[in-house]
Amino acid sequence: MDRSDSSRRRFLAVCGTALAAGTAGCSDSLFGGSGDGGVEDDEDTRPVDPDTPVPADGGSEADNYEQFDRSDDGAYADVYGATIGSVAQIQVYTSAPNPAGGTGFVYSDGYVVTNQHVVEGAEDVFLRFRESEWLSAAMVGTDVYSDLAVLSVSDLPESSTPLALAESDPVVGSKVVAIGNPFRYSGSVSAGIVSGVNRTLPAPNDFSIPDAIQTDAAVNPGNSGGPLVTLEGDVVGVINSGGGDNIGFAISAPLTRRVIPALIEDGEYEHSYMGVRLQTVGPLLAEANDVDDRVGVYIAVVRDSGPSDGVLRGSTGETSVAGQTGVETGGDVVVALDDTPIPTREALASFLALQTSPGDTVDVTVLRDGEERTVELTLGSRPNPGR
Repeated sequence: MDRSDSSRRRFLAVCGTALAAGTAGCSDSLFGGSGDGGVEDDEDTRPVDPDTPVPADGGSEADNYEQFDRSDDGAYADVYGATIGSVAQIQVYTSAPNPAGGTGFVYSDGYVVTNQHVVEGAEDVFLRFRESEWLSAAMVGTDVYSDLAVLSVSDLPESSTPLALAESDPVVGSKVVAIGNPFRYSGSVSAGIVSGVNRTLPAPNDFSIPDAIQTDAAVNPGNSGGPLVTLEGDVVGVINSGGGDNIGFAISAPLTRRVIPALIEDGEYEHSYMGVRLQTVGPLLAEANDVDDRVGVYIAVVRDSGPSDGVLRGSTGETSVAGQTGVETGGDVVVALDDTPIPTREALASFLALQTSPGDTVDVTVLRDGEERTVELTLGSRPNPGR
């Protein structure tokens, strides 16, 4: 991905568990080599000085902009023109022999948002905007569990103004554009719609990134960290990955709005943690536990010494249903958190991520032994990825 080969392989392995044809939206290249679509380049293009520009791959960047400006004055051209000055090409140098790359955009004065996996293991990071030479950037904070990172950069060009993050998820079917640097073709734009919301993406330690946005706008290696933007100019997501045909994903704006300020302030972000392993309540699990298979999330395991230990109950046995053995029984089925219905694992993950913080106490309504009851649960902090 947009980093060293080893970290790229690890991220792709994680993505592969959820995306059958997982291809991440980064530029350490699907085709091998230097990340330029399989064209090897032995020249070290590292900017030796932040004030020394490096020629863009694939032609003159200025020519690309001029060609777009000559198109009609439609909505896509308008949002591109209003946004592109705030989108940066990122070049990352790690211990690997070839530089990696991705995309970022201005969040506030002096701060640029990108993906954590774009800058993982970075020793040097450089940014280039439409109206700038290469600028040296410093790492401010990263969060592997949301795949978000913040960079600081001095002397942003005047055209690089902050982009507005949407306050809520977009309506499915909304038109959007993805702006970035696929295969290092800087300043590229692709168009599509919001195909889905409240998706989950894989994260380390068997956790997931909640509330993700799905789009059919083209997402390719090098797009990682770029903005997914409505035609009104609001950023609804930070592009994360793509898989299969016409399927791309972005970290939602609501989650980004929670994580980024903490990264700027503290360099890290703490995620709420229940300390349980969940299962979807499907037909077999519902029959085995005598519950409605249309609602609730089943607790399979309660982690020892975790926040839910002694409060919630995991599986206590197994049975056979419809010829299938090993169907778990006896665990609580969560149906609500603080009176908010929880019909799916995605709903539970989004509630924790967007509505709670470590240390909060929430009312958990569960079905246990055929009865509904409510218990109080004080949330903990998710363990470090290395644990």
